[in-house]
Amino acid sequence: MFRFMFRPVSRRCLAALLTICATGVAADTVTVFAAASTKTALDEISALYAGSTGNRAVVSFAGSSALARQIESGAPADVFISADTGWMDRLEDQGLVDPATRRDLLGNSLVLIGTGGDPVAITPDLDLPALLGNGRLAMALVDAVPAGIYGKAALQGLGLWQGVAPHVAQTDNVRAALALVASGEAPLGITYVTDAVAEPRVTVLGRFPAESHPRIVYPAAAVTGGAALDFLDFLRSPRARAAFAAQEFVVLGDE
Repeated sequence: MFRFMFRPVSRRCLAALLTICATGVAADTVTVFAAASTKTALDEISALYAGSTGNRAVVSFAGSSALARQIESGAPADVFISADTGWMDRLEDQGLVDPATRRDLLGNSLVLIGTGGDPVAITPDLDLPALLGNGRLAMALVDAVPAGIYGKAALQGLGLWQGVAPHVAQTDNVRAALALVASGEAPLGITYVTDAVAEPRVTVLGRFPAESHPRIVYPAAAVTGGAALDFLDFLRSPRARAAFAAQEFVVLGDE
């Protein structure tokens, strides 16, 4: 006849068991790679998403070009939100995003910013070098980052690029260009209007005509192999759309 001995479980063992059980029911985490210009809105939306679903959205912000290249290199992302269609097209062509989940999410506009001064009309007659004096025009990378690409296209469309190109200070993303102006390191910059709204130290001096550059569209899609449909759906919810609109994004409908 066998006799079984039962010993009380120590507090340390009980805590370990509870941790294991909690891990088994832990909330899902969605990893989002998003254009730097969406940071203020997406920080709010991520909190709303967590409160609504119990799941977490961990968002990495950078220039769309840098994020796309990270996805190409195998970085673990579930969702990609680009500030232009070109980088999303590139990933789709490689089978790295799911085209069935792709949606045009937002629109934006370009502005000239400073830390003060009088408004200016952005026309072919604008003398940007004179406004800059000995300073620099802060822009995101003009051949890689969408904000910089749009900005260069707008200046070219207005016939202003050649005169101002030697005075441009390029940054890795649009929020870095915004920071140069906000800190006073550059007197002027070109950003999206949504960036200017997010930074109280800068002022919008003028808006670039929409026809001076390609239409600004932010597509969003699930990265192939990711599990992100609920987050993509949440991005189109009334609360998320209101958060985007509060930052002056143009919220696009289903097309």
